[in-house]
Amino acid sequence: MQRRDFLLAGAALGASALLPGAPAWAARRRLRLAMIGTGMRGQVLLRELLRRDDVEVAALCDVEPIMLARALEMVAEAGKRAPRTYGEDGDAQAWRRLLQQRGLDGVIVATPWEWHAPMAIEAMEAGIPVGCEVVAGVTLQEHWDVLAAQERTGTPYMLLENVCYRRDVMTVLQMVRAGLFGELVHLQGGYQHDLRGVKFNSGDPSQPYDSGVEFGPKGWSEARWRTEHSVRRNGDLYPSHGIGPCAMYAGINRGNRFTHINSFASKARGLHEYTVARSGGTTHPSTRVQFRLGDIVTTTLACENGETILLQHDTSLPRPYSMGFRVQGTNGLWMDLNRSVHIEGRSPAHEWEALTAYAAEYEHPLWRRHADAAAGAGHGGMDYFVVRAFVEALKAEAPMPIDIYDAIAWSAITPLSEQSIAEGFRTLEFPDFTAGRYRSRKPIFAFDDRY
Repeated sequence: MQRRDFLLAGAALGASALLPGAPAWAARRRLRLAMIGTGMRGQVLLRELLRRDDVEVAALCDVEPIMLARALEMVAEAGKRAPRTYGEDGDAQAWRRLLQQRGLDGVIVATPWEWHAPMAIEAMEAGIPVGCEVVAGVTLQEHWDVLAAQERTGTPYMLLENVCYRRDVMTVLQMVRAGLFGELVHLQGGYQHDLRGVKFNSGDPSQPYDSGVEFGPKGWSEARWRTEHSVRRNGDLYPSHGIGPCAMYAGINRGNRFTHINSFASKARGLHEYTVARSGGTTHPSTRVQFRLGDIVTTTLACENGETILLQHDTSLPRPYSMGFRVQGTNGLWMDLNRSVHIEGRSPAHEWEALTAYAAEYEHPLWRRHADAAAGAGHGGMDYFVVRAFVEALKAEAPMPIDIYDAIAWSAITPLSEQSIAEGFRTLEFPDFTAGRYRSRKPIFAFDDRY
């Protein structure tokens, strides 16, 4: 693998040397990418692909005609050539035909969660690099299977976790690397987002998300599939937004790793009360559903280097959106809820300072260079950066900045949290998916303005 990486780096350097002024890492070739899943999330990612001159969207697949038609309209409005399409006939296996299309340089998977693992595995088996929306898999075995496929084939795989590229998150990353917080001791994050209007709707695509209490076959968009996970599962169903940045701060899989995990779940009340209130009574079938997902799921992780990490999954109760980040070390801390930091010896004693006071000094080079280009992109610019990272790494034939080991470790928190809760909140040993290689792997994520 070291020899292969050396050869790939040399090839990228040789290609870029042909272009005066081109960075050494940029092979500067045009990629032909495909997308499986053109729903609401897929369309956000598609918009970013269409903004790029170095990408041709060569194929689209979706079994929902309305969503596929909207995606084609986006391509046409961008003045780009129409891609080949798959799935118009409703064939749930149409994505397999897409993977047989010749000349694809990569595929983005933006489908319901249960399809992520099988689609990624078959794409990698076909030698097609994968940019996979979170999560990497549903069951723990699926995570092992995705990992095995990547290691067996060597096909690049990136988890498209956009929060790692959030502007304040990256500023804090620079502060962590500069040692401002001292030695890290404790981190927090989570997915704290009122999703009741996403999990239920009227089933009419022309209506806003927060109308009605239908889900499953009668629902629309994410309500068709995502709500079912809240019916039958109890765990941290969406950990990567919170754990991704924390893992990058703590060097997980790069000299550090998770060693233990423990999860607790509160009672489940929020989704039931929402359906009763929105339906005007208790006669609608959705009001009689027993939801297993606890309204608040709290997960703690222990790390080999001594840090603890706390995650919270909170999507069933009324609340403003927040990731709840906290980075605390021997010399101070940052909390995103109040957008403030305290650095001993620099901040006024026992007082907070605004994070913006540190931006001029610690703004990440990616944001310094590309803030204008990211303006207007989804999720405050984060989607620009995560798509850019996937594309630029492919062009350079370089390692993915959020790689297979990151993807599996972050995403496996879900089935492990489910197991912990089911076994009476038992503390479990966390698998070492790197098989010991974390000890010698070096950090590569966002060390400069590449990706």
